[in-house]
Amino acid sequence: MLPDPRMVAMSNPLPHAPASAVQRDEVDDALQQVEHQLSLLWRRARSISHQLSRQVHPDMEPAAYGLLTIIRREGPIRLTDLASCVGVGKPSVSRQIAFLESLGLVYKEADPQDGRAQSIRLTDKGEEKMHQVQDARRQAFRERLGTWPLEDVQTLAEYMERLNAVYGEGLIKEAPARDDTAKDPGDAAQ
Repeated sequence: MLPDPRMVAMSNPLPHAPASAVQRDEVDDALQQVEHQLSLLWRRARSISHQLSRQVHPDMEPAAYGLLTIIRREGPIRLTDLASCVGVGKPSVSRQIAFLESLGLVYKEADPQDGRAQSIRLTDKGEEKMHQVQDARRQAFRERLGTWPLEDVQTLAEYMERLNAVYGEGLIKEAPARDDTAKDPGDAAQ
């Protein structure tokens, strides 16, 4: 007689599933540490981004600095593509680009592939400012990670790439909605 497939499925844990409550607790503890460290890194990165944007111009917001880094990395880029890169709407990016234009850091030109569209480029001034700031940023990385063995820096980069790939797959799922319709706190327990 063949075994019941449901019983076989229940007796074979998933490949990466913890085998015991102790292991689940250890995984939860490790994930909590990852969450804490990412939160700390996020706050520090925001602070650094704020400092870097102010080095480009005293009135610049970090979001505008982020757009400059993308424009510098990607080269001429259409507004819709730029908005897609940062995951915000065109109106928000358009306002930031207008601000960057007013500072003389970017300009728009006719898109060579579609004359109706425009591409955004760094001006010479924008390129020079970004070069200076990114050199300073790279030096800061050297100061902080320069004592690490090269293999550790490479491993960190690989893990960060994996993490970014996982988070690039989608947004965090929303928590289930709470049922706040109970009139009496005791009703919710029933």
